[in-house]
Amino acid sequence: MDADDALVLGTVLASLGAFQLLFHLVSSWLSAKVSPGFSRLGPAKKIEWNSRVVSTCHSVVVGALSLSVSLFDEAAIADPLWGDSLLAKVNVAIASGYLISDLLVIARHWDVIGDKFFVIHHCASLYAFFLVLRDGTLQYIANFRLLAELSSPCVNQRWFLEALQYSKLSTANVLNGLLMTLVFFVVRILPIPSFYGFMLSVVGTEAYARLGLLTQCSWVGSCVVLDVMNVIWMVKISKGCLRVIALMRHEKAASGLRNGKLD
Repeated sequence: MDADDALVLGTVLASLGAFQLLFHLVSSWLSAKVSPGFSRLGPAKKIEWNSRVVSTCHSVVVGALSLSVSLFDEAAIADPLWGDSLLAKVNVAIASGYLISDLLVIARHWDVIGDKFFVIHHCASLYAFFLVLRDGTLQYIANFRLLAELSSPCVNQRWFLEALQYSKLSTANVLNGLLMTLVFFVVRILPIPSFYGFMLSVVGTEAYARLGLLTQCSWVGSCVVLDVMNVIWMVKISKGCLRVIALMRHEKAASGLRNGKLD
């Protein structure tokens, strides 16, 4: 094992330990200080709250690093299939540690936060990341896919607002909902055509052939699974956004009638 491999393995383990510590100890202590409403939540709500705090912290760190790799890492950008970047590998290692940690939390609290779609998502991602870290291939692709994490803070914030019983029509909820829909679309749905266009463009090249059949199939298979889930989630988010807009229109019309107006 060379120094880079040791660093990557250490990062996976450190990430796993840090996110477990954040879930079991830090989140509850910090949340009680930042949000008085946290203390009034029931045990089940607190478990999901802590899980989403961890998710938010992970998404901020990994999303920022993946953005840096995607925009500025010359080694990864120059060769998306075989470029070797220590930062890219470390970022994938951090994400892998989080996914393992979250799977442990989900298994421990399945009756509260168990979700088969999250398990499928995590397992597909972990399998893809394992190949990236083992073979050193597709590092840029993995970090490009991790840009999707930039949407998680808004998704989690929506849950936090609902847990604290904010009205669906409150300014905070409406603004977060609109931002969530926009960011989710930009980082998870909008890149789909160009991503698969790039994938098709490298098929038949020498660099693609060197990946081997297992990695080729895993690249395509894991991305298809994740993107099908992203589309499903996008549909659900869009429907929720449209429902809020319809409620706002209804409230506005009702308010107009109460004031003796028809417009």
